[in-house]
This record gives sequence, structure tokens and C-alpha cells, in this order.
Amino acid sequence: MTGDPTTLCEAFQRTAGRFPDRVALRGADCGRELTWADYARRVRELAVGLAGIGVAAGDTVAVMLTNRVEFHLVDTAILHLGATPFSIYNTFTAEQIAQLFANAENRVVITESRFLATVRAADPDGRIEHIVCVDGEFEDTLTLDAVIATPVTDFDFDAAWRAVRSEDLLTIVYTSGTTGPPKGVELTHANLLFEFAAMEALAPIGPDDRVVSYLPDAHLANRAFAHYNNLIRGVQITTVADPKQLIATLPQARPTLFLAVPAIWYKVKSGIETLIAAEQSTPRGLLLRWAVDTGASVARLRFAGRSAPLSLRIQLILADRLVLRTLRARMGLDAIRIAVSGAAPIAPDAMAFILGLGFPVCEAWGMTESSAAATANRPDAIRIGTVGQALPGVEVQVAADGELLIRGPLVMRGYRHDPEQTAAAIDAEGWLHTGDIGGIDADGYVRILDRKKELIINAAGKNMSPSNIEGAVRVSCPLVQSVMAVGDNRKYVTALLTLDPDACAAYARRHGLADGAPAVLAEHPGVLAEIESGMREANARLARVEQIKRYRVLPVTWEPGGDELTPKMSLKRKPIAAKYAAEIEALYD
Repeated sequence: MTGDPTTLCEAFQRTAGRFPDRVALRGADCGRELTWADYARRVRELAVGLAGIGVAAGDTVAVMLTNRVEFHLVDTAILHLGATPFSIYNTFTAEQIAQLFANAENRVVITESRFLATVRAADPDGRIEHIVCVDGEFEDTLTLDAVIATPVTDFDFDAAWRAVRSEDLLTIVYTSGTTGPPKGVELTHANLLFEFAAMEALAPIGPDDRVVSYLPDAHLANRAFAHYNNLIRGVQITTVADPKQLIATLPQARPTLFLAVPAIWYKVKSGIETLIAAEQSTPRGLLLRWAVDTGASVARLRFAGRSAPLSLRIQLILADRLVLRTLRARMGLDAIRIAVSGAAPIAPDAMAFILGLGFPVCEAWGMTESSAAATANRPDAIRIGTVGQALPGVEVQVAADGELLIRGPLVMRGYRHDPEQTAAAIDAEGWLHTGDIGGIDADGYVRILDRKKELIINAAGKNMSPSNIEGAVRVSCPLVQSVMAVGDNRKYVTALLTLDPDACAAYARRHGLADGAPAVLAEHPGVLAEIESGMREANARLARVEQIKRYRVLPVTWEPGGDELTPKMSLKRKPIAAKYAAEIEALYD
């Protein structure tokens, strides 16, 4: 095979052929490792077996799995048949899954035992012909071994994957739906290969790199950053089925590439702030605070294009040797070459804090409909407060109403079976209307203000960004996990807050409290005093009209995939407003 690969099947075959003895996939417990040779053999076996149960080119196959090695095996095997795998969020209800089945028209589902009841409930009419369960034998299901044992005798595996074309459908990604039913974004092999070629120009990636797959594979960011990165660039993947085990996994996985949504970076910041608070009066605590503050100060200057004074640069060298290097190693993030923050804007102060720790975090921006990133900060040219410049071959412009538009080969084929929504999203000139409001500076750096439909317009007609307000609170209040700013058509801004369980547990230990549950601490005077102090600090960062006048600390925790948060931890603003209408109205009494 010469030239660049034209499909992800061809990319996988090249990668497996070049590095047969290297580890390609591994479980979080290190008990299971597959080399590229193992991976290629299993893909061949599974593809032939899936053909045996009727999966053919042009078909769709649903995959509802946690982050585990089997996800990569079955997804890649399906691709080699010329079929299209699509992933389902683990938190989706049977009703939501039924909508996906109707849109995708799949006849096969690959899942695990914990989701069997939900999958079956999503198919009351029995249109699903085969349910494959990857972790055991259950009634009316097939195991992976059973699939492998039913091959088509005359099936030509190599001919099947070679017949796949660049314009063929690679996957359908169903949006998590903050405002309505999920839409099926159709992406081709050409879309993703262009995306990776563009990203390669910013940061070369190869088989020596390691990633941790812990975010949902139903979300394109993780699917691309881990799974497709693995197929195309040969990076090694460590799978983490339970995101709560991420912290324990990082020290032994030691990723060189790391992807996180802003909520994860806020949690890193909160954890370190909690560590400092626990020893604030001790020499160790003072040293830690000095080191962190020194790093953040240099980061702010460096990434604003200004040179730090020699004395500050010397202090940073000492801070890194004495504290920061050890801190990164304890977290298992000392090997990181490139870290990416995406899915939502991150507060500039939080970004400076994270960069100051020595993490090369590049904020990027895009959407499922643009095959993930359309812009990104280069590791050597990060500009805090921006999402970087357009990737090579991608055009970004600002419409008359401030909406950002994207054009290029990474724009989706369209929404599945929905020409009206497709026409609304992609205009006649090929511009994808993103729904994000932003601007582009003279150097081409893009800034995101907020979602077009989520801007707060107060009673006086002032436009405000809720994410900017919420980011200020997250930076200033380590005890807070989720924030939703309210103020549309109101006289002033209010907010609903929830507490971070981990930060609450640390607070309880620090203060000798028997119960550190958020429901208990939401009414604790000491916690409320800390939050009040943090809110004053947050308001000091905001324009007067943006400042939060009243707020409510809720005695609950909002979980990803629940009523309040999408699986990628974005706020479901309308459902939250409806569910907590009484609490919101009380803030305006």
C-alpha cells in the first residue's frame, strides 16, 4: 500500500502491519493487553463472524459498551465489513435508544450484561435480530466466541475491507441532546482522515504515544482522540470502564496525550486547591502555594505574548524542581506532551492555573458536525482565552449576527434521514452554522462567547454569556461542582450551585466532620461561608451587570447523563430551569 490511506480500514491494516509486537490495547488493570498482531487477528475473526450472522456492507450496528477493549475490537471489525458502527450513551433510557434504533435501522446490537434489560426494552417489536453480549452467556444473546464460531465459509475478508471507499459512512454520532431528541450526525472516512491530517500539521502523533479512554465513546471527542487515533496513528489505548477509576489508572498508564472537558480541569484545580487548604499554614502548604502561583504568573505572561522577568523565570525553575514536577508525577500526568480541553470554553484563570502546573493544555473548538476540532491552539503558540486558529484547510468566519461558521472537508455529510435539519445547518455555500457566538482576532485566533441560544439577555436588554459567569464561579469556589447562571429577561443574575462530592469529603476530613455528603454540607455554616467568600471573588472578576446577586446551594449532585447534565457534562439548561423552577423563582422574590 502506497500513498496516504483512504479509509480507516486501510489505516488500521498499515498500523498493525508496521507494529505487530507493540501493545495496541490494554485494560485499566493491566491484566489484559493486546498487541497489534493480536488486534488484527481478532478483528479478522470478528468480521468474518459478524458476516456470518448477516452484517454486510451498508448495514448499521449499534454498540452500547463501557470503555473496554472489546469496544475497539468490534467497532474496527464492523468497519472492515463496510458496515457502520454507532455508539449509544450508557445513560440513555430505553425510550431514547428506541429513537436511535428507528433512525439507524440497525438489526444487530453489541452490548454487555448491565445494559441487556434496557436494550431489550428499547425493542418491544423484536426488530433487532441479534444481540451480542461481550461479557457472558445470556438467554437469546450471542457471545463473541459464538459470533466467531459462525463464519461465512466463502467470505473474503481482505476483499471486503478493500472495497470500502473514502466517501462511505464511517459512523453515526448521536448528539446528546440538551434541547431536543438526538440528531444522527453522519461522518465519512474522508471526514475523519482530513481531520487527522489537519491535526498532524499542528502536533505529530505516533506509536510511542499513549492515551486513556475514559470519556464516552458515544461522544466524538473521545472516539476520535482514542479510537481513531489508535487506528490512524498507532497510539496505545488504556481503557477505563468506570470514570471514577481514572485517577487511580493514570499513574500506571502515564498518558502522553490527554483529553478532558473543562469540568475535569476544574476538578484538577479544585483538588490542588483543597490540598493547599489542608496545609495552608504549614511550610509544605506555603511552598505548594508559592509554586502554583509562580507557575500561573509565568503562564499568564507567556501566553499573553510577554516575557516573564528573569527573576520570575528562575523562580519557576525552582518551583518545578521542588514541587510541580513531583505533583505531576503523583497525578500520573508527568509524561504528557499534549493535553486538549474541549466541548465548552474554560475560564482563562483556570487555564492559566493548569498551564502553570506544567501541563501543555491546548484549548480546541469544534462540534460533532465538524468531525471534532475545527480550530486549536498549537502547543508552541497557546493564547489563553481563545480556542486557537483554524486547522489547515478549514475556513472559519463570523456571520452578521456573530455566529461562527465553518467550511471544509471535515463538515459532516448530513443528519441521518433529516434533510430539513441538514439544510438548516449547512447553507448553500457549504458553511456549517455552529450555533456558537464568537469572534476572530487579527492573528486568526478564535474566541467563543457562548451558545447562540443560551445567551442571557436581561430585562434591560444586556447580552451576557452564562458560561463566562459560571466559569468565574468554578475558578473561585473549589467546593462547587456545577453552576447554572439564570437571568434571561430578569433584572439581575442568580445561580444554582451543587457541591463537589470529593471536595466535600476533603472538607469534612479537614474539619473533623462525621458526614461529608453534599446533601449535609449544603447547609453547613462553614461551607456556606467559604462559598460566599468565593462568590465575592467571582463577582469581582465579572462586569457589574454579570455579577450574581443571589444564589442557592442545592442539596443534590448532578450526574453526567442525568436530568441536569449531558454525558459530556454540559448543562441541560431548559430541563434544569423546569425542574428547579420553584428554587429559581425564590431567588427573585
